[in-house]
Order: sequence, then C-alpha cells, then structure tokens
Amino acid sequence: MSKTSRRLIFTLMKDRMTPAVRMTGHTQRGQCAKRMSILDAAADVFCRQGFAGASIDEIAAVAGVSRQTIYNHYREKETLFVAVVEDVMNRANAMLFSVLSTFPDRADNLEDDLTAFAVRLNKNCICNHDGKFLRKLVQTEGERYPHLFESWRQQGPGKLTTALSALFGRLAHKGALAIDDFDVAARQFVALGNADLQMMILLGGTPTDEELENAARNAVHTFLKAYGRPEAEKAGHPPQLAAISG
Repeated sequence: MSKTSRRLIFTLMKDRMTPAVRMTGHTQRGQCAKRMSILDAAADVFCRQGFAGASIDEIAAVAGVSRQTIYNHYREKETLFVAVVEDVMNRANAMLFSVLSTFPDRADNLEDDLTAFAVRLNKNCICNHDGKFLRKLVQTEGERYPHLFESWRQQGPGKLTTALSALFGRLAHKGALAIDDFDVAARQFVALGNADLQMMILLGGTPTDEELENAARNAVHTFLKAYGRPEAEKAGHPPQLAAISG
C-alpha cells in the first residue's frame, strides 16, 4: 500500500472517529454540569429545610432536572446529602488554604498585617456562604451524622489551627513573637477573631466590613498583648531591670 493510500485511510478513520469523541466529551461535560447543578440545588434546600425536611422533588425543581435524574446520580437522599457536605468541605478547604497563603511572614508591621489577615480569614472562611452552611448543618444534623462532621472538624478547623501553629512558630523563630505553645496560641487567635462576631454569626447575620475590621483589630491587639515581644527585645536590646535599692 502506498504512503498516499495509507494517509487517505488514516484521514477517513480519523474523520469517522471525531464525532464520537466529540460526543463523548460533550456528554461528559453535560453530566458534570448536571451534577454540579444538583449539588448546588441540594445544598440550598438542605440548608433551608434540614435533612429531614428536604425532599428530592424540591431539589429536582430547584436544579431544573427530573426526580429520576437525581436518583440516577445519587441513588437516595442520604447519598446526596453526603455528596453535598463533601463538596462544600472541599470548597471551604480550598478557600482556607488560599487565605493561609497570605499569612504575614515579616515583623515590620505585624499588628496591621495580622489584622488584615484576620479580616480575610473571617470574611472568606467563617462568614461566607460555605462557612454558614457548614455551621448550620453541624447544628441541625451533627447528632445524626457525627462521623461526617468529625471529618469536617479534622479537615477544616483542625487543619486551620495546625497550619496557624506552624505559621506562628515561624514568626516566633524570627523574634517577632514569644510563644511557648504554638497550638494553644493558634486556637486562641481563632477564638479571639470570632469573639466580637460570634453572636451575630449564630443568629445568621453577616458582619459589615467595618465590623470585620473592628473585630480583627481587637483580636490582634489582645493577642499581641499576650504574645508580642517588646520592641527592645525585638531590636536585640533586652529591657533594663530597675535597680533595687537596699
């Protein structure tokens, strides 16, 4: 067979295969979009109605799909609920680590930098839609699904304090902070950051930018009162002890 003939056959075979490949890719994208639509709708309904009050019919209506389509993808309501929580946790964790990457690594303007970080942490991880959704589900469904939320505790708050502990350790190594127990300091930083917002968040409110700023500044000011090193020590000159008269 000549080279020209082989090239022609190859071209004809490629042309015959391309529509099938295109159809497969189109179908996969369509299925993925449908799954995301179902998950988003289910998250909305579960958040409003709780697990017991949510119905597959309502979720299907919000998603714009048939009831059978949901069963084809997720078999039953409990399987769908687990998938929704995992999807929200994955998004929440991605946002969390994005915010953690902005943690200050210099001591030049530590109070302002830590305040800005605390604002980002509260705004994007605690007070955002996914944060509110997870807290509400923990409150309403935690007793029913303790294993599910134990995973969330380890993957979300657990990873936050572990990561902050290491970041505070780095600042302490540079001489910016004086901390004996980094894990305790990390938990206290998070608790202080939520202190002024806790009641508002519990009641479903969303703090303004000004409220986020004030809460963060109060938290960081208190945190540095406990763990900040005096300027003289950071500069390498320990404060002089007062003479004791005999």
